[in-house]
Order: sequence, then C-alpha cells, then structure tokens
Amino acid sequence: MADLLRFTSCGETWIWLMNHVRNNGRPADDDRGPIIEAPAVLFEIDELGWDDPVLAVHADSGKIPLYASKFSEPAVVPPFKYSYGGRLRQLLGVDQLRWVTDMLRAKPYSKSGWISLTVPGERPDAVPCLTALAFRLREDRLTMTATFRSQNAFTCYLNYVPLRSIQSEVAEDLRVGCGSMRVFVDVPHIYTADVRTVEEILRLSERDELGEGESLPGPAGRSGRDRGRLRPDRERRAS
Repeated sequence: MADLLRFTSCGETWIWLMNHVRNNGRPADDDRGPIIEAPAVLFEIDELGWDDPVLAVHADSGKIPLYASKFSEPAVVPPFKYSYGGRLRQLLGVDQLRWVTDMLRAKPYSKSGWISLTVPGERPDAVPCLTALAFRLREDRLTMTATFRSQNAFTCYLNYVPLRSIQSEVAEDLRVGCGSMRVFVDVPHIYTADVRTVEEILRLSERDELGEGESLPGPAGRSGRDRGRLRPDRERRAS
C-alpha cells in the first residue's frame, strides 16, 4: 500500500513526482515509446492554481488550453483519444457530476459518491488514464480523490489544475468549501524522450529552491512530506 504524502501546492507535487520516477523508476515499454516506470504513489494536494510559482516558471503554458479542453469539452479533442468532459457529463447518457451532486445533497454523509470514467469492453487505446473520481463531504468541505491507472509525471500538473476546477464546480453547487484533492497513481512514469527536459527542470528548481516549503502534517496523524522527501535525490547522493 502506498504511503499517503501531503503537499501544499501543485508545483511542489509535480517536482516531487518527477523526482520519484527519476530515483525509483525502472525501464519499461509503452505504445508511445520507452518509459521509466516507478512504484505507485498516494498523496494529497491542498492548493492548486495556474498562479503556482513553480508552474509559473517551468510549466508549458502553451498546453494549458489544450488540456483544459480535455476536461471541459464533451467531444474528443485531438490528439487525445477520449474526453474527460464527455465522460463526466454524458457517459452512457448520464451527467455524472449532476448525479454525484444530487446524491451528496440528499445524503451528505455518503461514501458512495464515486464516478467511473471507464466503459467495459471499450477499445484498449481509448481507456482513460483517469479512471475514477470520488467525492466526500466532511465538515462542510468537499474532498475529492482522483484515481489514475497510469500518469506521465512530466505533464501531471496539466491534469491536476483542471481537476480542481471540477472539484470546485461540485463544491459550489453544494454550497460548501473546497477541501484537499487526493490522488492515487498506480503507474507513474516518464517517457525516455522527456528525461533530459525533466532533469533540467529538477536541476533549476533545486537551484532556485522552487518546490520547497514548510513541512505539513499528514492526515490521520501521519507525518507529511519534508524537504528530504520532496527531494529524495539528496539522500541518494549522500549515501
């Protein structure tokens, strides 16, 4: 079972996840080319937004509109092979966001607010990386869990910030605050073709101390991440 880590921002999470794949990954294959594949991870993010200082420096701003459309448009937007917007709002004729909102309004205590983004028997190349979302109301705040069967750590932030928009939309409809976003990634990876770019981002972020910050306590009394866990390569170089 993956340990639950906690991060203050999307940018800090991005830097940590790329480090995790770089330091713990092994070579593997993928339809789009060779990858480095790392063990599963589980974490929570408190704040997400495009004004994140790490994203402001290192994110690919040209891809933001494209990935935003993947979550908002009902039709498939090339080069993607599926639409999260369509699967959230009209999968098999069901508006799943309206369904989960109505269900939590009727039963605020419920743990059944799960949305599936997969369809049994569909084409293997169309199975989405994001497979499910779960919504829970606790202490007048909406928390959300996103489950990824696989995720490219190099571009993960392009999914996380739009997911916060989905969480905020449901929270606003329920007239509650927005809590943390929990993420489980079964197979985090980086494409070998992107390794040099990832290494450069990690080098510059370490030089500029981007992705740093104070430690946060983890949920249920667990210790959260700290500087060493955020940049585990330091421990490896020291050993």
